[in-house]
Amino acid sequence: MSTVATEPGGPAVPKGRSSRFGADPLLGARLRVPPVPTTFVRRPRLAERLTHGVREHVLVLVNGPAGAGKTLLTSDWARAFAAPDRPAWLTVEVEDNAPEFFWAVLRQALGQAGALAQETATARRADPAEQPAERLAAELAACRRPVVIVLDEFERMTNPEIVEGLHLLLRRADGKLRLVLVSRNEPLLPLHRYRAAGEIAEIRAADLAFSTEEASELLRLHDLSLSPEGVGALTERTQGWAAGLRLFALAAAGAPDCERYLKEFEAGHSTIADFLLAEVLDAQPSEARDLLLRTSVLERIHPALANALTGGGDAERILDDLARANAFVTPVNGSWYRQHPLFAQILRVQLRARCPGLQQKLHLTAARWLHQAGLLDDALRHAIAAGEWRTAAEWFVGDLAVEQYFSRAGIGVSAALLEGMPTGVRGPSAELIRAARALAAADLPAGTAHLERAATTCAATAGDDAPLALSAAFLRLVAARLNGSTVAAEDAAEAVERLRRRLPADRWNDHPLLAVRLLTDLAAARLWAGNLASARATLLAALARADGTDPRDRYEPLALLALVELLTGATGRAETRARQAVTEVAHTRGDSGDRPAVAYLVLAQVAMERGDLAAARRSAQHTAGPGAGAGAESGRDPVQAVITAVVRSRLALRHGDPWQALSALDAAEHPGAAEDPSPWARGLTALAASEALVMAGDTRAAVEVLSHPEAGGADHAVAMARAHLAAGARGPRSGPCPTSCRVRPRSPPVPCW
Repeated sequence: MSTVATEPGGPAVPKGRSSRFGADPLLGARLRVPPVPTTFVRRPRLAERLTHGVREHVLVLVNGPAGAGKTLLTSDWARAFAAPDRPAWLTVEVEDNAPEFFWAVLRQALGQAGALAQETATARRADPAEQPAERLAAELAACRRPVVIVLDEFERMTNPEIVEGLHLLLRRADGKLRLVLVSRNEPLLPLHRYRAAGEIAEIRAADLAFSTEEASELLRLHDLSLSPEGVGALTERTQGWAAGLRLFALAAAGAPDCERYLKEFEAGHSTIADFLLAEVLDAQPSEARDLLLRTSVLERIHPALANALTGGGDAERILDDLARANAFVTPVNGSWYRQHPLFAQILRVQLRARCPGLQQKLHLTAARWLHQAGLLDDALRHAIAAGEWRTAAEWFVGDLAVEQYFSRAGIGVSAALLEGMPTGVRGPSAELIRAARALAAADLPAGTAHLERAATTCAATAGDDAPLALSAAFLRLVAARLNGSTVAAEDAAEAVERLRRRLPADRWNDHPLLAVRLLTDLAAARLWAGNLASARATLLAALARADGTDPRDRYEPLALLALVELLTGATGRAETRARQAVTEVAHTRGDSGDRPAVAYLVLAQVAMERGDLAAARRSAQHTAGPGAGAGAESGRDPVQAVITAVVRSRLALRHGDPWQALSALDAAEHPGAAEDPSPWARGLTALAASEALVMAGDTRAAVEVLSHPEAGGADHAVAMARAHLAAGARGPRSGPCPTSCRVRPRSPPVPCW
């Protein structure tokens, strides 16, 4: 249809259009409420909001992206009213940007709905000075009740003069006009004024999104059957976008298996893609199309990052325009934006087709920008997507993120991203990540091997890389604790402290969990060596540093502190600390199944000392099976290995089973296997073994297990006397020691129970 302009630079009006707009044969369809298909899902929750909106407000805005179901929702709502209450309707066209044409058509829509006298409605405007908005406002103000009119596809209205006229019309109509605007973008009206005055009701994209129940009903109307899980997955994938759900239903209609079709459905090659490309992407100017395609690789879009990907400098304006136009771009978290996930997926397919090889370069550019911005998780995602695993490993270690493997709250996001690192990735950072992964799982041989490989490459490549060296020292401390090597633990702790001073203070303070883990592991090593006073002071320092970390990360220093209190004879304080540790985990555990083993072992021993065998058994049960402790606190930790063995041995004795008691002690490998022997650990196991051997009748072995030149202490003296008395009463037993006689204390025990 050819057009002419009403004035220089003004909107175009169809050439030959009759000034008597009522004679236009095409206008009738624009003034009728559109029909709804038989597969339309009625949505009472939104229809009620529309009804309430026109009852209480002068302006109602239904705003959402293409295919959100705005027109169908509003037309179904309008059809629910019988004449004369049915709202007037006008579907806006681009030609309506001509003021003369718009005001005449608006009059005709109101007249056809019975709101104005017919001769008034079809009267032509003779003089622009008549101010059509004011004239129409006066006529509406004389109506007995408010008139409702829907202006559909209002995003086509771009003439500020007409929008200003509508604003004047609402203000001057004395409350007798209710205007419902259905639009993809925000109209040019001063919405902030209507919001401040409480004169607007809004239904936005989030409101228009289908719930899983509504999506299920839509599929049912298309004779499709999908499991609740399938419906949930489809709704999540489309984010409840109405057109996406309907187009999927139409595409799946011919599929023999709807569930399988959903799993194999490729959005990038579908009718959904055709719709979005035609209605959204191709409708944008070239610079916006380029930005949409290039930023489709991002989960979140920052204007500066978008500029880095496009090489332009106007991303902020473009993103704002796209968001206002509901072009499947929405603002999130201040300056950031995001694309609709399904739209972004389709755009990535287009990007690969139109610009082969560009996607990897975009990922790498994004990775570098995000790393420079201090956003490690996002930077790693894009570095990995670009195939730059070694770079990702270097950034991870350089950020001191190895701490993420040792949090009781679970593995960190960045660490989880690196779980898929190929075995062929080399370099000290990659080896340290593998070492951290192994040590967190208490796999000491594997962890040590990776540490050694990292050390051989560090000397040649690390240079002045303090974060790399600090991470290596931290992991050596973890390994020393698992290995029962106090000397190595102290050396590693000194190295960490020396390297820490080379870092900016804020860099170190950004990693409180790392400090907590360092202090806790050092304290465990000192505890193993029998330096209880030093271990206690270090654990208190760890708890002080734990402020601001996840509460679950306070558990282990609390549990070890409870053990120190128990070993020094402070039973009451030990119980208090142990219960506090249990509480820290219980309040935050959720469904993780994590059990604070050491704390429960302390509580079990306290209960046995008080003669409460049932309570001791209940506490000990918490230390068995999956979840009994994670990472370095699992059975390979020498401290826990000994305490577990002793508690289980004594429980077996309380049940009169010395052989089970000796078998439990046999599982405590670390007193003999650890690099440095622990005096208190050997003392505890010797006492427990002697008690079990006496009950088993092997008094010679009971005496032998306690016999050592450096042995001493009241508990050992009592145990030795008991063994000798038993030997005198029963006579010496001949034959080999049944079990655990290899447990021979080589240094005097410190404290014991």
